Amino acid sequence: MTRPRVFAPRYRAVSTGFVALSLLVAFEYLAVATAMPRIGRELHGYHLYALAFSGNLAANIIATLVGGRWSDARGPGAALWAGVGGFIAGLAVSGLAPGMEVFLAGRFLQGFGGGLFNVALYVLVARVYPAPLHPRVFSLLAAAWVLPSIVGPALTGIVAERWSWRWVFLGVAVVAVPAALVMRRGLRTGGEKPAAGPAGELPAGEVSGATAPGFPRRLAWGVLAALGAALLQYGSGTPESGIPLAAAGLAALALSLPRLLPSGALRAARGLPAVVALRGLAAGSFFAAEVFVPLTLTAERGLSTAQAGLALTGGAVAWSFGSWIQGRLPGARVRTLRLGTALIALGVSITALTVFRQVPVAVAFGGWMTAGLGIGMVFPTLSVLVLELSAPGEQGRASASMSIGESALSIVAVALTGALYAVFRGTPATYLVCFGLLVVMAATGTALADRVRPEPERD
Repeated sequence: MTRPRVFAPRYRAVSTGFVALSLLVAFEYLAVATAMPRIGRELHGYHLYALAFSGNLAANIIATLVGGRWSDARGPGAALWAGVGGFIAGLAVSGLAPGMEVFLAGRFLQGFGGGLFNVALYVLVARVYPAPLHPRVFSLLAAAWVLPSIVGPALTGIVAERWSWRWVFLGVAVVAVPAALVMRRGLRTGGEKPAAGPAGELPAGEVSGATAPGFPRRLAWGVLAALGAALLQYGSGTPESGIPLAAAGLAALALSLPRLLPSGALRAARGLPAVVALRGLAAGSFFAAEVFVPLTLTAERGLSTAQAGLALTGGAVAWSFGSWIQGRLPGARVRTLRLGTALIALGVSITALTVFRQVPVAVAFGGWMTAGLGIGMVFPTLSVLVLELSAPGEQGRASASMSIGESALSIVAVALTGALYAVFRGTPATYLVCFGLLVVMAATGTALADRVRPEPERD
């Protein structure tokens, strides 16, 4: 028997379409961060600057919940296309916005559409591809972020300076349409498995996600979590005046997360709860450290923004290589997670050393590539495990829980380290403390890696 391939004729159109859409989502994510200073200036909206990010994030959390339940109840088709439509509509609204308030409405639409799309994509992978292909499919999704990481910021800068930042949003919206059509054609020809009917149609007698028992209450907790995340992110940026907002946001997350994550996730209970916990620990340690890498290199070592950005590019390339490695180690899940989280901790530790001027700047580039290699091994492995450990018909809910846990712990890590930096004004000791907290976070993931299996694994 020949081994199945991601781009075999049966899957070619689906794979091409979702890689293209994932590439565009990645480009939009990086483009917004690059173009926001110019957008804030032209739209006279610096006072609403943070909401361009926190509002998008809040919408994403809510959409993740809706998309997970919708995909489980009716199949991923409807949630996927609603997400793609919302994402494209949000791009158009932002690109044509006459003022900052309309731009923020577009960002909210983008976040909501992206949340629906991402969680439906997990369910789609489970229903379209055979289980042996799942590691390689998620490797391919990770690889889709490499090109935008390399050329995205520079291309955005060129377009914004020579023409207008608006073309960044409108251009992505135009290109997303044919990518979606290719994917739709693939779903019709390759077909979703009949668990939920053709292209995700609702079988007779099935309840819809919006009216399933318990879902309205879960959605209410999701709204509270989204509000808490936005308040924590906004308040931690100005700790002198924003402490009450940050505290309220932290309290909202503490109340809502136990209702949104699998039982036992906050203590990393064996099985799916540990997968969710490990995803949050890995994401929080890596993404919070990523905030400090260019800051350290520019403020402490005198590099230009473009030079410091090369470190992030190296990390993105290493991420792709790490994903490729895990795709070829399908039977070594726990070992891959142990090694990957240990590499994140090691890479962050090495990068932190560059606060000392005696340490060559090149060390930071090597350190961050080490961390990128680690996160590349961890993320796709956890994505495969969340599908393996989900009950039939619950892949959407489990994937949504993992995404929420990832977002929540990332926000807490970024908020905590950002507040420390703002209070102590970026001294070398402050950098070391922030990096040190993130190393502990990643190392905790290493210690918990064997808990992703329902039963202890005997090596």
